[in-house]
Amino acid sequence: MRDAFWAVPMAVAAVAAVPSTATAQPAWPAKPIRMLVGYAPGGPVDIVGRLTAQRLSELLGQAVLVENRPGAGATIAVEAVARAVPDGYTLLTAGGGELSIAPSIYPSLGYNPLKDLASIGLIASSPLMLVVNPRVPVQDVKALVALVRGQPGRINFASSGSGSTAQLASELFAVMTGTQIVHIPYKGAGPALADLVGGQVDMMFTGVSAALPFVRSGKLRALGVSGTRRLAALPEYAPVADTVPGFEVTTIYAMMGPTALPRDIVQRLNTELGRLVAEPGPRERLLALGAEPAGGTPEQLAAYIAREIPKWAKIVKAAKIKGE
Repeated sequence: MRDAFWAVPMAVAAVAAVPSTATAQPAWPAKPIRMLVGYAPGGPVDIVGRLTAQRLSELLGQAVLVENRPGAGATIAVEAVARAVPDGYTLLTAGGGELSIAPSIYPSLGYNPLKDLASIGLIASSPLMLVVNPRVPVQDVKALVALVRGQPGRINFASSGSGSTAQLASELFAVMTGTQIVHIPYKGAGPALADLVGGQVDMMFTGVSAALPFVRSGKLRALGVSGTRRLAALPEYAPVADTVPGFEVTTIYAMMGPTALPRDIVQRLNTELGRLVAEPGPRERLLALGAEPAGGTPEQLAAYIAREIPKWAKIVKAAKIKGE
């Protein structure tokens, strides 16, 4: 999957390539590093961010501290990093929504992901998992589609926030199945999952890593994954595309920094990320969470983001999605 995932035009990568004129301080890192996450604790980006921060702390010899700043589809955290001093002490673990979807949803977005952020490296990629509360009387995607069609506007779905990948996945599902589903936004996947488990909402697309504990404990029922194939670590869950042909949503977990981040700091972080995702321990933990370790260069990540922005812009327009 890794080779296919990075099948992007390398010419585009120059758009967000790391500046070559800046020079890093020799002592970096000389103090703790803040790793911002734009979602509440417990969500998939938070889980992967904490896993990454823990191992990076060991590899860099300095504490990497996760700081949650949820709100506005995770754009608050991204803007804070975009405006931070580019000294390597303020970084970001981001999902795809705040990088490739937000520009189409928020007209007054306080950052341009291709100009105001430095791409450092991809940690992992993952499909989303479609889950429902056990009281919803369906066992598979086909039954869910039939239920929603028979009750237009009565079934609702939770998301980790307006404009999030979770919302876009549900909106795409509704468009492709010709159904009407009510959107209930939350400030993060954690609170959304809590209400889904509690029965306040009916269904949700969310990160596999966040959903699995609830699925395995029987508190939620998984109907499928949003990729085009079964996950190697979770082959029991079929793609939603088996029932809804052409349906595909892949989320990413990426490390970013301010745009003027010195090249040698970017390369050091990218090297350590590559080491992290190749190590048996972190790699097995990511796979167990339903995320596929990735890696790759900063330029490849920048090219991927540039390619995703127009793709999601079409869906945002079709579903008439607006940020709150």
